[in-house]
Amino acid sequence: MSADEHLDPIPDSFILQPPVFHPVVPYVTTIFGGLYAGKMVMLQGVVPLRARRISCGSLTRRTSQKPHNIPTRFQVDFQCGCCVHPRPDIAFHFNPRFYTVKPHVICNSLQGGLWQKEVRWPGVTLKRGASFLILFLFESKEVKVSVNGQHFLHYRYQLPLSRVDTLGIYGDILVKAVGFLNINPFVEGRREYPVGYPFLLYSPRLEVPCSRTLPRGLWPGQVIVVRGLILQEPKDFTLSLRDGTTHVPVTLRASFTDRTLAWVSSWGRKKLISAPFLFYPQRFFEVLLLCQEGGLKLALNGQGLGATSLDQKALEQLRELRITGSVHLYCVYC
Repeated sequence: MSADEHLDPIPDSFILQPPVFHPVVPYVTTIFGGLYAGKMVMLQGVVPLRARRISCGSLTRRTSQKPHNIPTRFQVDFQCGCCVHPRPDIAFHFNPRFYTVKPHVICNSLQGGLWQKEVRWPGVTLKRGASFLILFLFESKEVKVSVNGQHFLHYRYQLPLSRVDTLGIYGDILVKAVGFLNINPFVEGRREYPVGYPFLLYSPRLEVPCSRTLPRGLWPGQVIVVRGLILQEPKDFTLSLRDGTTHVPVTLRASFTDRTLAWVSSWGRKKLISAPFLFYPQRFFEVLLLCQEGGLKLALNGQGLGATSLDQKALEQLRELRITGSVHLYCVYC
């Protein structure tokens, strides 16, 4: 790189952390950019029917009263660092336990090697042998947790959220996927859980060009999600919505030659999107299209970038989503 060349600065919020599939437990990973209010962590997995003997720090211990082959507990720790000794502080310890008649969850914080006052939450719906989807939604003063789409608990932080930079998963659990998501970019001041799509909708790699049918067209409230990785020497990226006659009413096109992002109509008219060009070589990206009455709203990497107009009749007639360009695709949901 010459002295005259420089790289564009990329805010941390635009660097998406890719999902992790089938990690080996115990599993510890860095949380890119740390935690902040509005970030969500998604955990998809299974409580196994038979347990493995797994070390879980100083917490997992088998006793003679509990059969060794029966799952007893697992834990998800949002840690302040990843050192082994001394043990890092834990801002939020989420610990489902199954060895009692009534399964429950223990929440706590670890500070200076000492556990604080624990909080017990009964009635957890996690069952041995069953799949689950857990969402951790982090707000400024507390974390909210939903299990299988239902709100389960909230826990007030005892350590600053800004200190958390590591996720640890331990114990009797088979992890299918872990994902790190931003809050819904289309709604300001939203309090409920953002929409979370199970990662089983992902495949390791989707072929490009990629097509998805839209049997019912588009309707208000529907969201299209596209996640992938930009190639090292990209040329362009195109997302087209077509009707039943292969007519293309609207296209979203990113050009790496002139670093522009634009809506292109079926008549070839181009409407530039007046926002920073957020596609970068060898970086992960997330495109969200939200259908609403009168058109489509666009968000890229969690940032709302405006909308394009399209009447409801045209939206209902759309029958195909097609993606082409210099990308690897990992998720297409519509």
